[in-house]
Amino acid sequence: MGSSDSKLNFRKAVIQLTTKTQPVEATEDAFWDQFWADTTITVQDVFALVPAAEIRAVREESPSNLATLCYKAVEKLVQGAESGCPTDREKQVVLNCTRILTRILPYIFEDQDWRGFFWSTVPGAGHAGTDELDDDDGARPLAESLLLAIADLLFCPDFTVHSHRRGPDSVENMHSLDSCEYIWEAGVGFAQSPPLNYIHDLNRAELLRLLLTCFSEAMYLPPSPDNSVLNPWVTFFCSTENRHALPLFTSLLNVVCAYDPVGYGIPYNHLLFADYREQLVEQAVQILIVTLEHDGGVPRPATSSSSIEELENAGPENLFVNYLSRIHREEDFDFVLKGLARLLTNPLTQTYLPHSTKKIQFHQELLVLFWKLCDFNKKFLFFVLKSSDVLDVLVPILYYLNDARADQSRVGLMHIGVFILLLLSGERNFGVRLNKPYSLHVPMDIPVFTGTHADLLIVVFHKIITTGHQRLQPLFDCLLTIIVNVSPYLKSLSMVAANKLLHLLEAFSTTWFLFSAVQNHHLVFFLLEAFNNIIQYQFDGNCNLVYAIIRKRNVFHQLANLPSDPATIQKALQRKKKSPDVISRTSSQETVSMEGSHPAVPAEPGTLKASLVAMPGIDKLTEKSQVSEDGTMVSLPKLDCPRTVQSDQSAAAGTSDTESNSGRDNEDVFYTEAEMQRRRLSSASSTSLWAPTPEWILSWKCKLPLQTIMRLLQVLVPQVEKICIDKGLTDESEILKFLQHGTLVGLLPVPHPILIRKYQANAGTAMWFRTYMWGVVYLRNVDPPIWYDTDVRLFEIQRM
Repeated sequence: MGSSDSKLNFRKAVIQLTTKTQPVEATEDAFWDQFWADTTITVQDVFALVPAAEIRAVREESPSNLATLCYKAVEKLVQGAESGCPTDREKQVVLNCTRILTRILPYIFEDQDWRGFFWSTVPGAGHAGTDELDDDDGARPLAESLLLAIADLLFCPDFTVHSHRRGPDSVENMHSLDSCEYIWEAGVGFAQSPPLNYIHDLNRAELLRLLLTCFSEAMYLPPSPDNSVLNPWVTFFCSTENRHALPLFTSLLNVVCAYDPVGYGIPYNHLLFADYREQLVEQAVQILIVTLEHDGGVPRPATSSSSIEELENAGPENLFVNYLSRIHREEDFDFVLKGLARLLTNPLTQTYLPHSTKKIQFHQELLVLFWKLCDFNKKFLFFVLKSSDVLDVLVPILYYLNDARADQSRVGLMHIGVFILLLLSGERNFGVRLNKPYSLHVPMDIPVFTGTHADLLIVVFHKIITTGHQRLQPLFDCLLTIIVNVSPYLKSLSMVAANKLLHLLEAFSTTWFLFSAVQNHHLVFFLLEAFNNIIQYQFDGNCNLVYAIIRKRNVFHQLANLPSDPATIQKALQRKKKSPDVISRTSSQETVSMEGSHPAVPAEPGTLKASLVAMPGIDKLTEKSQVSEDGTMVSLPKLDCPRTVQSDQSAAAGTSDTESNSGRDNEDVFYTEAEMQRRRLSSASSTSLWAPTPEWILSWKCKLPLQTIMRLLQVLVPQVEKICIDKGLTDESEILKFLQHGTLVGLLPVPHPILIRKYQANAGTAMWFRTYMWGVVYLRNVDPPIWYDTDVRLFEIQRM
């Protein structure tokens, strides 16, 4: 009965607040206490009993009451942080205030006039909960008081951490408490693993949810190319003003990387016991990805307090980025990598009992965290590539890419997976690691093959290109760039993978595809470059690819003799109108898929998705590096005008002209996908202004890097034909044996230098990551639905 009474009382207080036309004084404690003095209101109750329409009504009609409610709730949190919440009642008040603020903050952020409210000072409030030293600079803004109180409360003994004192006077002084001794989990920089306490986990999760809501002001600002505009909430929280920055960063990272959803391996254990740790891990990984944002190079005045002086002198002002970039011990890297790989692999685990193991849902956040680790900490990236542990991350990424390829609501997941592989492919070690045989049996809807991880990558990429949905076309450049980057190191492709690559070349080199868009020929250049790399640098082990090239030699001859007369152009374009399909599905002999796999399926109708800003073209995403003879990479200077013809040297080196502008404008412009769709429709008329001309075709046809392949065909085709006639061969294996022992030493053109296109960060990708990350956070927080139905501006929420 008590529970329904308390809900009724809480609802009455909300109604009083919305109907009062006169301001209620902050001193009227009896009125304000109704909102948090109650003991049995869950966060779900708060969301149900405080409707959006009523929050907006108070905001518009009695703004001073909303302001006082926020101020009083923050004041209660500050008092709780001061006292250390020794009584159950104080703990309950803190939790209720946390829930109320989580409910209200999005409605403060959606109104431009209110956004500055938390950054204003409250008259006479003083520096709540700080040392006397600070009194001279007046009152703190409400946002700062709130953030510092949350940080203190996250290390509050017997509330969010275990108390170390036992005895009659066991209240610990919150001011002198050293939170580095209270880190939540063993791992990076901390050896002791505190006993699990589900109440502490629940309380931490509530406070982290409020913290995430504070940081979510970013959702209410439209996408902007100016990457130096920082989130003030994140900037303050991750500054030296927060004395708990280091232990909190460590706690969040360790809680995520130490989490094992399978537990003791008892089947169905997740159905028997509630896993309070999972909710905490989800909140922790979301806090990490939104706080780890680039400083954007804005110089800010140094803060007066420098408690961690030696750390401050090195690296970024954002302490979370600073600490992340400076992790360097091998055992820490090992802990982080193994933890992330374990969690990423979790949804792939096959068991004989259906639904018997717990499957986590936060793999998108984990991929963003892995990306940020590699981006901010180059030592971590090299550690990942140093051993074949990188394959423990590669396989789940390929699984997610393959699984999401038909689902338009997961296009963001496709992008982040491809970006990670693009980043890794810029390093030689990644290509070398791919030669490890692939023996796992992850249930993937792809043809069965025997081979290496390189074969797996090519087979999955082929599947994405030929059976993915239309909106994945902008990723084709990236997928083929990854293949080109790793190609010089691939020792032995399987017959399945070799045939897939040739099928792609066949599909991309049809005249109707080449002539239907200004940048389509780039895809042919990429594939030819990959073939050249393998022939020049890995000929010996690649008899399967050489055989496939010989079998499909007509494709290369057709490319060399590509017609460019107006009549052929017209004919090709007529054909395009008849078959608007992206890629011909024909001649891709699909074999039996792996056992236990399910075909990729489109999104269910009604699925919500967040829009994304458009991606920069591949020429903006990457910069060229040349591998010198000693194996080091030298960056090549960018051409000033991307439309100019490349220098003779690069043409001689057999490189592609894919660096020419990919049919996009040169500036970094930000459009949501809906806007892009509108622009595409409106530019349908203007694209008809672009039409392929004989001159345009000749401008790139003369640069097709066909010399190496033509020489190979010239030498090997007569030999293969001769042994077939002489020995009456019809068996592939005999021909392969002949090719295996053949050599082209001295017969091929001089090997070209290896060119690697390394990922490079830019404003376009930074903005893409911000919209993607917040879109994931929005859609994943549904219980309670923190931001649902508020006026977010960073992206659009669309229903499939």
